[in-house]
Amino acid sequence: MKKVYSLFKHYTGSAVLSPLCKLIEALLELIIPLIVAKIIDIGIPSGDTSYIVKMILFMAGLGILGLGFSLLGQFFSAKAATGYAASLRSELYKKTINMPFAETDRQGIPTLITRLTSDCNQVQTGVNMVLRLLLRSPFVVFGAFAMAAIINLELSLIILAAIAVLFAVVLIISLTSLPKYRNNQILLDDVAASTRENLSGVRVIRAFGAEKRFEKDFKEKTARLYKGQVAVAAISSLLNPFTYFIVNLAIVLILYFGGVKVYAGSISQGEVIALYQYILQILVELIKLANLIILMPKSFACLKRLSEILENDARYEIINEEKSVKENDGFADCHILFDKVSMKYFKNGEYALTDFSLKIEKGETIGIIGGTGSGKSTLVSLMPRFYDVTDGKLIIDGKDVRSYDIEELRSKFGFVLQKAELFEGTVRENMTYGKFDASDEEILQALEDSQSKEIIDKKEGGLDYMVEQRGANFSGGQKQRLAIARALVRKPEILVLDDSSSALDYATEAKLRKAIKKLPYKPTVFVVSQRIGMIRRLDKIVVLDEGKTVGIGTHEELLKNCDLYRKICELQGCGGADNA
Repeated sequence: MKKVYSLFKHYTGSAVLSPLCKLIEALLELIIPLIVAKIIDIGIPSGDTSYIVKMILFMAGLGILGLGFSLLGQFFSAKAATGYAASLRSELYKKTINMPFAETDRQGIPTLITRLTSDCNQVQTGVNMVLRLLLRSPFVVFGAFAMAAIINLELSLIILAAIAVLFAVVLIISLTSLPKYRNNQILLDDVAASTRENLSGVRVIRAFGAEKRFEKDFKEKTARLYKGQVAVAAISSLLNPFTYFIVNLAIVLILYFGGVKVYAGSISQGEVIALYQYILQILVELIKLANLIILMPKSFACLKRLSEILENDARYEIINEEKSVKENDGFADCHILFDKVSMKYFKNGEYALTDFSLKIEKGETIGIIGGTGSGKSTLVSLMPRFYDVTDGKLIIDGKDVRSYDIEELRSKFGFVLQKAELFEGTVRENMTYGKFDASDEEILQALEDSQSKEIIDKKEGGLDYMVEQRGANFSGGQKQRLAIARALVRKPEILVLDDSSSALDYATEAKLRKAIKKLPYKPTVFVVSQRIGMIRRLDKIVVLDEGKTVGIGTHEELLKNCDLYRKICELQGCGGADNA
């Protein structure tokens, strides 16, 4: 938890000033009942109007001064809480955006969103309330008891007994509700995950007419959350009745025994009223303290969840390792080398890629084909370290990829994933993610090479045309071509097209293939595709099946030597002729 606490040091000043202002406010509040007692005992019996007015003005002055310190306390607590939450959110976002893909997969996007939003907000609320009440409420409770003891020690024992019973009630209710609060947070994650999945797949749900099924599933999850929240609310709702019962019983006892003492002449009427006001102050502060005690564990649980991500560098950061490459290994003279590479996504899981070896020269074009789940995307994801190899070595330019600085390594790549993602902003802004200083000429050339220039030419504003969130105002094929253009803008050493032309028609795909072949900077190109036509003219074609290599060679060689490739080719009707 060191890191989450260290972020708070920037707000130490506000964190000190807030409770200090609240303590001064509480002290002024404790003086008020004594002034009321003086008015009742001195001013009213004597009929001294000037004395009563003077005391009332004095009370008003204390009230205004208390209001000033209260506002200052609120300001400093809000400043510390919002600032701290902003720092946590910023650090968490930074960590999340740089998190290895394997850990993102393990955590799940909905959980990360919940931590960035709900958990951070809960911590902010907790810090705000702690700064305002953690010192103030106990100070008022025990301060009111001390003032009552000064007025009359015997009657103050009734207040002391009430405080003890109230603390016991608050503690029991808090300890009972805490595990349920933690469980509710888990249920909230589940509802968030279901919401995100259903909304992102709403078209599929509607296409299959499965709305009622998903509505039922969502209702069941929200019902579980509802029941959990009702259970907590039911327990927490006991607090007010018990508190008011105990306090009202104490008030009755004070008024009864106070009346006896007034009749006996051992205490004044004003002092009894003061005792009554002190027990009301205690009531208010104990209710606040009870809410704080319930809130603190919730906030601490959320802080712990944030700490899991912020402080576990070994899991949540890509660590550069010094992996030695010997000169006599023959690695230094090749561009990319897979040396008996194996990879599995989970420690105890099965291998997604097994014992893969391939030597690639600069400027070569490599096609990768195979069935679903054969390891195609896994293979290309290892090069920029989206995932790390489990066994073997992956060498780029004579250096193990785990020895590279991650920014240096990824600057070599233009990567187009299976699912084309565009971001809200102009076309120009989307095109410059790979090269922030790219000129309009470079962008237009990349658009032309990716066969997407005609798309932008038809849009009002051209490069200044606004892309909606997730590229909603473009079709699937248009998004794929723009994603390819974005990768080409940076003129990468290694271009990876991971099934990125699946939504393109054959004519456009053929034009794209020819344009990539003519790129003047001659990148090393990896093309993952289900279509033989997209890869048949490449220098090497890798055929994968269930993570294993079943063939490497040219189109003609594989037709002769690889049964799986020949079967795929026959299914796609390409035979042996060059009809792509």
